Amino acid sequence: MTEKDTFNTIATASEGMLFKDKNSKFFGYAIPIHSKDEIKDHLIALKKKHHSARHWCYAWQTGTTTIEHRVNDDGEPSNSAGMPIYGQIKSFELTNVLVVVVRYFGGVKLGVGGLINAYRSAAKIAIESVEIIEKTIDILYEITFDYKNINKVMRIIKENNLTIINQKMELNCTTVISVRKKNATKILKIFEALFEVQIKNISN
Repeated sequence: MTEKDTFNTIATASEGMLFKDKNSKFFGYAIPIHSKDEIKDHLIALKKKHHSARHWCYAWQTGTTTIEHRVNDDGEPSNSAGMPIYGQIKSFELTNVLVVVVRYFGGVKLGVGGLINAYRSAAKIAIESVEIIEKTIDILYEITFDYKNINKVMRIIKENNLTIINQKMELNCTTVISVRKKNATKILKIFEALFEVQIKNISN
């Protein structure tokens, strides 16, 4: 069985998708992210947009080989908001995604069961409103070599249809390439076999 080298995420951010229950309004947002460092800015933006809301509950998941996730109930009863939201991220098998549900309290308490249903439903319709895409898991390699070896390095890159992320061509050259995970070991061995060429994995 070959190791999985693809993952699912969302193509674009959703609009605020509305779910109502007993006068409470729940606006669901699904947002693609590349790292957890982006999350704070998205939350600040949504709190400005919905400054009179009562709760901004969320869940996120990042990573492909190493998965990180977090849930936040933001003052709602424990596990009544963040976990139902995260459950939808898991249900759709997504990563590199942030889902936020903003609640305006309508004056009637929903109870824990009602809250779980509302946050789950708002998260679900937010995710369903955007395109889910499949991406490949890629490994980044940095190749260093003398300029005299540029032709043989470039020939391998061309023959294997590898993507150049960036390069510095001087007397000492550096090229960063992106390789699909399932091909990574093969490409590594090809470059390791070259005389006067060094290669190292610089993926996070």
